[in-house]
Amino acid sequence: MKIIVTADSTADVPKQFQKEFEIVPCPLIVNLGDEDFYDDGASITNEKIFNFVDKAGSLPKTAARSVESYKEYFEQVKKEHKADKIIHISLSSELSSTCQNSKLAAEELGYVGVVDSLSLSTGSGLIALSAGDKIKEGKPFEQILEELKEEVPRVQASFIISNLNYLHKGGRCSAVAVFGANVLRIKPKIKLSDGKMIVDRKYIGKYEAVIEKYVNDLLSEYKNPVLDRAFVTYTTENKALNEMITKKLEAAGFKQIICNLAGATITSHCGKDTLGVLFINGEKA
Repeated sequence: MKIIVTADSTADVPKQFQKEFEIVPCPLIVNLGDEDFYDDGASITNEKIFNFVDKAGSLPKTAARSVESYKEYFEQVKKEHKADKIIHISLSSELSSTCQNSKLAAEELGYVGVVDSLSLSTGSGLIALSAGDKIKEGKPFEQILEELKEEVPRVQASFIISNLNYLHKGGRCSAVAVFGANVLRIKPKIKLSDGKMIVDRKYIGKYEAVIEKYVNDLLSEYKNPVLDRAFVTYTTENKALNEMITKKLEAAGFKQIICNLAGATITSHCGKDTLGVLFINGEKA
């Protein structure tokens, strides 16, 4: 039996892993004014998003796929990859209707199992790669689904937002909060908790110093991480920061550290200089 993994493009699975594990991304659409782009890693760049927001003063618009669109997508993937079964990793059901729509499509088709990642970006990507690992190990379809659902609550997904302007434009925080954060140089840590984004902690200071403190705090807080892999995912690349974080994660025992640029959908909501460290923990994160 051939099992294929698909994932909403919000999972930000790097291209080399799409190829290695035969993970097929499902591109969502990002609208910049009068233009629609697929979030496929090629049609639109983060820089283009930043320029659009600077000029238009508003955020790009993103939308979930319809049930019918998911059906067509799954049918196409099954045919092109000669798959018997599909495991689809969905963006958190608490953040979008993508999960509900993909589940409705899966029910009609009968050969798709949907896993609600209760996460976003490479938090979902970790579940997609775990699915790829299990397929390589030869595990059966239903067992893989059960094991993935057990792993979902153990995903540690968090990130630091340097500038709250994008969250304000998206209606997720007030102008007063933005003003106060800018004056005091507050940089919140956003954490995925039961599929929802919450402010877990507030850091004060320069971006680079905040990121270092954030990483130190993560490694101190989570005593039992699964050391197979960790993601460093960002909307704006900073090679010096990536090197610093990589060294800390290597010293903590992580075997594979993947530095990865976030895709267009995530960038549209978080803005410049957003960075997260994500991994699967030994118990609920």
